Amino acid sequence: MTEITVSAERLSHWFGQGETRKQALFDVSLALPRGSFTVLMGPSGSGKTTVLTLLGCLRAVQAGSVRLLGHELHGAPEPHLVALRRRLGFIFQMHNLHESLTAAQNVIMGLQVHPGVPDATARAAAAQVLGLVGLSDRIDYLPANLSGGQKQRVAVARALVGNPALVLADEPTAALDKDTAAGVVDLLKRMGAARGTTTLLVTHDNRILDRADRILTLEDGRIVKVEDRA
Repeated sequence: MTEITVSAERLSHWFGQGETRKQALFDVSLALPRGSFTVLMGPSGSGKTTVLTLLGCLRAVQAGSVRLLGHELHGAPEPHLVALRRRLGFIFQMHNLHESLTAAQNVIMGLQVHPGVPDATARAAAAQVLGLVGLSDRIDYLPANLSGGQKQRVAVARALVGNPALVLADEPTAALDKDTAAGVVDLLKRMGAARGTTTLLVTHDNRILDRADRILTLEDGRIVKVEDRA
């Protein structure tokens, strides 16, 4: 039986209160098998980021069910959600690196959710994952001395350094050229295959669709198409 990393059943969500309350998601159901690479597409305002934040314990589930790593999120207390977030990796369109920290130091920040990791162990882990993203020779560089593609690879390394069960990526290739974008996506796929890491990537980027195992299309808060490519 296929192990499911995260699933949603009839997930709905609203923003606002009273007369301004507006429904953003309508009965969204999905399941992401362990190690899979899924792309979530749709126009701006369709609810893609809302789905991502609900699956990643960044918003409270209002209606429906989300099961993450075997745990129900609907109604879960905040300490429980915090513990689950520590098992996830997040990548965003903007790399959000600290300009005063080196590449290695930025990656080490991804381990701060795991208290008690010795400094030497953290440094070694950062060096290893930076090597995996092709930045072994840039470990001690500040972001100002890195290209846009290199900065995004540091952000990917930061997300992966804690060996997360699930990576949630919001438009991570939007600001990258075609070759760099393909490299970032291929890296996420390799890590998924090697470590069993599940990836959900939100994108408008048609250039990377051929890498996906599955493509989900969201329109007006509803999944309107599911395309399996694996």
